[in-house]
Amino acid sequence: MTDFSAARLNMVESQVRPNGITDRRIIAAVERVPREVFVPESRRAVAYMDEDVPLEPADTSGGPRALIEVMAFARMLQHAAIRPEDRVLVVGAGTGYGAAVIAAIAQHTVALECDAALAASARHNLEGVAGVNVVEGPLAAGVSGDKPFDVIVAEGRVEEVPQAWLDQLADGGRLIAVVGEAAMAKACLHTKSGSAIAVRPVFDASIAALPGLRKKKPAFSF
Repeated sequence: MTDFSAARLNMVESQVRPNGITDRRIIAAVERVPREVFVPESRRAVAYMDEDVPLEPADTSGGPRALIEVMAFARMLQHAAIRPEDRVLVVGAGTGYGAAVIAAIAQHTVALECDAALAASARHNLEGVAGVNVVEGPLAAGVSGDKPFDVIVAEGRVEEVPQAWLDQLADGGRLIAVVGEAAMAKACLHTKSGSAIAVRPVFDASIAALPGLRKKKPAFSF
């Protein structure tokens, strides 16, 4: 039988600390949240491997879904610089792992998920976690009724960042997403100042893509 507590500690020591994670709140949250609870029972033995863990969405038309590797996720949180008072939107929340980690850092977290089965799992898994609201809806639309957000975290790769997400950022807000059409892409930090958005690539990452967030192709014309 897998010793999940030992596996979690080993994950932190081998995947989180060596990759530039200096925010002790992130380290403490990852140490505390039982990652095995957020993956299908058949995959719990690999919950702490340094790779994405496949999930089981109801709708597979948009491609496979996964709980992204903790190394990339922790680095995203480090660059997002979440403060306790921040309002955070997690896009593509899956079964709720990322929202659970962020809830240990920020007071108010909205977990947006488009797949009905994954959203139901997230609600179940996040019962009793203070300050988290699970919303089911299209990922590209964000959650306009709860804006503005100080931080938006995309829990999966996107080909482009939707304008709706940028519109829902507060002034001074940060959006972190892995952006690119290829499997290996760039984690980019978007910072809002007034109506301007500054974008800075911060590290390379290869994580599972989110559905419905393909880059818009220009219309063909003669």
